[in-house]
Amino acid sequence: MEKLINDFTKFYGAAPTVAARAPGRLEILGNHTDYNQGFVLSCAVEQDTRFALRPVEGKHCRVKDFRDGSVREFDLDDIDKAIPRDWANYVKGVIVELRKRGIEVGAFDAGMESSVPLSAGMSSSAAFETAAGFAMREAFGIELSNADWARVGQGVENHYMGLKSGLLDQFSSIFGKKDSMILTDFRSVEVLRTVPLPAGYSIVVINSMVKHNLVDSEYNVRRQDCEAAAEKLAQIYPDVKTLRDVSLEQLAAAKSALTEREYRRALHVVGECTRVIEAVRMLEHNDVKGFGRLWFDSHESSRVNFENSTGELDYLVELAKSVPGGLGARLSGGGFGGITIHLVATDGAEEYAKRVQAGFKARTGIDAEYIICAIGDGATSRKL
Repeated sequence: MEKLINDFTKFYGAAPTVAARAPGRLEILGNHTDYNQGFVLSCAVEQDTRFALRPVEGKHCRVKDFRDGSVREFDLDDIDKAIPRDWANYVKGVIVELRKRGIEVGAFDAGMESSVPLSAGMSSSAAFETAAGFAMREAFGIELSNADWARVGQGVENHYMGLKSGLLDQFSSIFGKKDSMILTDFRSVEVLRTVPLPAGYSIVVINSMVKHNLVDSEYNVRRQDCEAAAEKLAQIYPDVKTLRDVSLEQLAAAKSALTEREYRRALHVVGECTRVIEAVRMLEHNDVKGFGRLWFDSHESSRVNFENSTGELDYLVELAKSVPGGLGARLSGGGFGGITIHLVATDGAEEYAKRVQAGFKARTGIDAEYIICAIGDGATSRKL
């Protein structure tokens, strides 16, 4: 944070008055279950986005990205519509969402930096929204619960950007706990418990280097498929509100009521909710190998049922089955590119990552990047 504060002061000629940080996240299990009001096992990571801010007079805002030196400027009276593919949308969208709640934000100078990989599946966008929002909270005395701040970030995605995503990314960034995963129920919208990652094991993130832009992907189509399946199942099972309410047995019995595509989409989501609960039970009994097998099962369902994988992601998961030390692997996040996560023993994590990296390059010619991830704490902010 000190570097950001110094860079800010040098650029603007005055020091920031508040600063905030918000981490990226990893979806451990529970793929596309959040907007189906299901269960997710996730964690915050130590890679984060940092945002420093200083209120100024007038209506004119400036934001500088100290990674590439780019600057965005906008007037608070002219932010109703997003500009396609402009990173300032994530800041402007927060202000628009706050206004919907009757909260006004004044003009400011701001700066940001980030170590969360872009368009990779670690939710750089949610980290950005949350860090900006938390900085505004400190600067303008905004009182919202952490769950409501998560909804602000989701609103940026849903309403300002047009991506019909759930609350997973923002929730994980805000509520993450160091060295533990969090089990979240997205019907009650609460963290049910923390689930420690057993000692001696690490998560290796391997980036396929295939960028995904979820706003332009089939993400919204997948959500429509899920909602269509739930609507048909509710006609058979009156208690069904979303796919979260359907058991695997009920889904199998009602298969003929759905199209083939709707059935496969529903099978993925219902299976993922089941795997999340099973994972918690396995970790309670220290069954790390069983936990890892669920990762492989999850990816296979993404590949076959939800069709949100890619050939590159599939090959990284295949390598995990042959490289010594790989206990489990799957795509993480929305899919359609981005990252795979790998469960490995900490002692051999570096060697494992290098071998998978080498195998991937031999097949694809792509230099995959990897991070041996530490699980970090959720977002914070402070006055300077």
